[in-house]
Amino acid sequence: SASRRKHRESNVWQRRFWEHTIRNDHDLHRHIDYIHYNPVKHGLVSCPHLWQYSSFHKWVERGKYRPDWGCCCGSNLPQVLDFSDLEDFAGE
Repeated sequence: SASRRKHRESNVWQRRFWEHTIRNDHDLHRHIDYIHYNPVKHGLVSCPHLWQYSSFHKWVERGKYRPDWGCCCGSNLPQVLDFSDLEDFAGE
């Protein structure tokens, strides 16, 4: 939008925010997945591992993610992950 260009904002960062209390381990991991997949969702990269600013790489090193999580490299079809529950809550 014109406002985003004026304030030099990209599609990744937004002015509004949403507050959410993490309820359990599953909820925490859903939100971490959502954060790691956001650059793919917004078309900045085709796979989470390609976003150089992500903590995804550290999570892979620690064995928490497979390197190909959410990835379409070597495939004709992109892997689309469903975060509609979080997006509805976040207002996206």
